[in-house]
Amino acid sequence: MPQSFDNNSPLSHLNINHSLGGAAEFNALITNLMSKMQTITLVKVVALSEGGIAPVGTVDVMPMVQMLDGADNVYSAGQIFSVPYFRLQGGANAIICDPVVGDIGLCAFASRDISIVKRNKAESAPGSRRQYDWNDGLYIGGFLNGVPQQYIGFSNGGIVIHSPTSITLEAPAINLQASSVTTKTGSFAVNASKTAQFTGGAGISSDGDVQAGSVSLKNHTHNGVVTGGGNTGKPNS
Repeated sequence: MPQSFDNNSPLSHLNINHSLGGAAEFNALITNLMSKMQTITLVKVVALSEGGIAPVGTVDVMPMVQMLDGADNVYSAGQIFSVPYFRLQGGANAIICDPVVGDIGLCAFASRDISIVKRNKAESAPGSRRQYDWNDGLYIGGFLNGVPQQYIGFSNGGIVIHSPTSITLEAPAINLQASSVTTKTGSFAVNASKTAQFTGGAGISSDGDVQAGSVSLKNHTHNGVVTGGGNTGKPNS
């Protein structure tokens, strides 16, 4: 049932168009307040600090969506400095893929001042009473960027690790476990400071010659050859 009002009540004579400057003015006030709240936006990286095998650094970014004034004039929002960027990391384990200048990514803005937390890297009071401010951004990369030249690709057909230059594996021990391993390369070298051992339960085969020092497996000769049941001498070098 609709609620009835007492005509003698002050609220019964309230007209939104005659209060708070009118509905249009009230709407403009709310819109103006909301425009001061930053949430998320697309940005472009213009500078990078640190990076590489180091603690996570920061980027300077430029918002890509420009601003409009009351007369619909377009102007830049201005550069945002020292924005921490995202790195996939757990403890001392990380995938390092730092932003580079020109990258497009997402900048999310915290609801409170995070400046002291950034400095202490610990639970801290807000540095000021500002809220949803340009100065409290966090960068997450990887939006609207071009074709990668170096990548790890996942698909139903498997995983591809591709680099146009080189791939380096570093560890005290590296173990390959597979039913088969195939290499396609112009050359294959093993430089072992100690013993290099190759074992094969079904044998080891080679399409070409195998050489130990100056002795050819396919073309070597023996000395001390005597007809009969005796053994030959060692291979000739």
